[in-house]
Amino acid sequence: MTSKTPVELLPRPANVSRRGFVGGLSAGILGAVASEAAGAETLADVPDRGPGADLSAHSERSRFAKLDRIPEATPGKRNVDPGDAINSKTPHQKLVGNITPTDLHYERSHSGVPDIDPAQHRLLIHGMVQKPLVFSVEDLKRMPSVTRVVFIECTGNGWENWKKADPDVTVQNTHGLVSTNEWTGVPLKFLIDLVAKDKGSNWMLAEGGDGAGVDRSIPLTDEIVNEAFVAYGQNGEPLRPAHGFPMRLVMPGFEGNLNIKWLRRLKFGSEPWMTRWETARYTQLLANGKARQFQLRMETNSVITQPSGMMQIQPGYNRISGLAWSGHGKIAKVEISTDGAKTWKPAQLSQPVLSKAQVRFQMDWVWDGKPTKIVSRSTDDQGNVQPDRQSFIAAMGTNALFHYNAQQTWSIDEAGRVRNVLA
Repeated sequence: MTSKTPVELLPRPANVSRRGFVGGLSAGILGAVASEAAGAETLADVPDRGPGADLSAHSERSRFAKLDRIPEATPGKRNVDPGDAINSKTPHQKLVGNITPTDLHYERSHSGVPDIDPAQHRLLIHGMVQKPLVFSVEDLKRMPSVTRVVFIECTGNGWENWKKADPDVTVQNTHGLVSTNEWTGVPLKFLIDLVAKDKGSNWMLAEGGDGAGVDRSIPLTDEIVNEAFVAYGQNGEPLRPAHGFPMRLVMPGFEGNLNIKWLRRLKFGSEPWMTRWETARYTQLLANGKARQFQLRMETNSVITQPSGMMQIQPGYNRISGLAWSGHGKIAKVEISTDGAKTWKPAQLSQPVLSKAQVRFQMDWVWDGKPTKIVSRSTDDQGNVQPDRQSFIAAMGTNALFHYNAQQTWSIDEAGRVRNVLA
């Protein structure tokens, strides 16, 4: 099989000939390839082959791959002692593809991670139902299951940029509270049918088994009933303790706090329970001083992860890459601006593009070495467009803390340093 050069693998615009396309990018792309090839002239220049390590019970990352989450206490209070942290953020700037590695999925807890024996754990389903039931983990595993790739996003994702932009942050700091995994579990609709929910019941209380007793009222819309499920699997294995072992609620497209971890109770009723988590905690203070409750859906969003905050690039060919997602459905398109939102170009979406899951986007770019700003904006299949910051703040004000989905801008100076800016 003959090898193909990087240029041959790059898509070209329909109105540009292959010769013109290659010629237009050759200075940047082929120059970059040549500089990389100069590192090793032949295979004789690389280390000799030799025996490897023994097989093990599970595979570890290479010692050369440094991938870590960072603990955070409050916006702007980063890299704190784990005992003082309230969340731990995904290093998007170091990842590829659409799926977040299980151990790097962001973590948010209110009272630490409980150590639960699955043999002792139970799920109680009661309230306005005809047949209250209690299920073990093994009971759930014997039921019909669904497997689905979806993102889960903390409502505080993006809170670094509500009021100001710290220039010295990474995309891990600004957008590390969203991750995408493959989840497996029992459809909520199946459980509802088992307990024979009363027709007059249109709310559900979901309660976790952590020390904080997190519980949330969830409206039983057709969308939620048909898409939510009780998960026991994560990326092909049991849930990790930090993500709800032995079972959690998965609510595709809705705020992370509704995806109750360590799930132990579902109660059905005719109205919301108004728990402290939806009265004092997860409410949105608006510009007019009023607070919005039950702002449950996560909005259309995107962020460039390569290049991004605290990186440095060189003039010439660069590959822009990032992630886009929407709680409304599939991402339909992503556009990228390399001139501070003056003009926009379409990015490529990496397949598969799934509903309520992150998708990677990419675009080729030849940087001329002049200071500029790069930014992305996403549009989903329902027509929702990620807003620019000015429009977002005009609508929401700066009193709020949650559901920030304004376009993320990175500035690039003449030295190629990439920094966080508001616009």
